[in-house]
Amino acid sequence: MSGLAGVVLAAGLGTRLRPLTAVRPKPLCPLGSTTLLDAALARVAPHVVRSAVNAHHLADQVVAHVGRRAHVSVEERLLGTGGALARLRPWLDGAPVLLHNGDAHLGGSLDRLVEGWDGERCRLLVVPAGGPADFGEARYVGACLLPPAAVASLPDGPGGLYEPLWRPAWEAGRLELVEHDDVAVDCGTPADYLRANLLVSGGRSVVGTGAVVEGELVRSVVWPGGRVARGEVLVESVRVGADLTVDARVDRAARG
Repeated sequence: MSGLAGVVLAAGLGTRLRPLTAVRPKPLCPLGSTTLLDAALARVAPHVVRSAVNAHHLADQVVAHVGRRAHVSVEERLLGTGGALARLRPWLDGAPVLLHNGDAHLGGSLDRLVEGWDGERCRLLVVPAGGPADFGEARYVGACLLPPAAVASLPDGPGGLYEPLWRPAWEAGRLELVEHDDVAVDCGTPADYLRANLLVSGGRSVVGTGAVVEGELVRSVVWPGGRVARGEVLVESVRVGADLTVDARVDRAARG
C-alpha cells in the first residue's frame, strides 16, 4: 500500500535483558554485523515513504545512532505502543502505519504482511503459538499494519494497542492475521537474543567489529570492542567489553 509510514518501537527498558541493557538500549544490541534497530528499519524501509523511531531508555544513544535516517520521538516517560503512536500523530499526518517492534528479529521480509491490505482493518503478523497464544492459536510477532482511523482513535498518554484496538476487532471478527513464513524471535531474554544472533550467523559465534578474541568461543556473541582473554572459554554467552559476561543458558534453564 502506498503512503505507509514506518514506526519502529525502541523506547522500552529491556529489563529481562539486563545487564546488557544497562550498556545499550535493547534495540541497539548487536545482531550479527548490525543491530536489532537497524535490521528493523531495513525490514520496514521497502514498504514505507518515511520512518520514525521512539526512544526513552538511553534515548541519547538512539538519537545519535539514528541520526537523520528517521524521525526520533523522545519520550520523557514511557508511553507504551498506543501512547507512542498518539504522540506521533502530528508527524504521521493521517498516514497508515507499518509498526515494527525494535526487539523483534523476523527472518525474510514483510511482503506477506503488506500485500493486499485494504487499509481499513488492523492486520497483524503472527505465527502458530505452540503454547500461550494471543489470538486463537496464533502468537503476535511484533509487526502490524494500522489504518489511520485506528491511530486517530488512540487515547493520549500511556497505553497499549490490545485493549483499545485489537481485542474489540478480534471479538468483532475484524482483526486480520497474516502468518509469517520465516523465523520470528522476540529478543527479550539473553537466551532468545543469543538465538537470534546464531540464526543470523548460521550457528557460528558472532564477533563484533574491533573485538579481540584470544580465547575460545562456543556459540557465543562478543560485542564490538569486546575482549576474550587467552585461556577463557565462553559457552553460549554474551561478552561486553573485557569483563561483562552474560550466560545465556541461565534464563533458558529457568524457562524449562
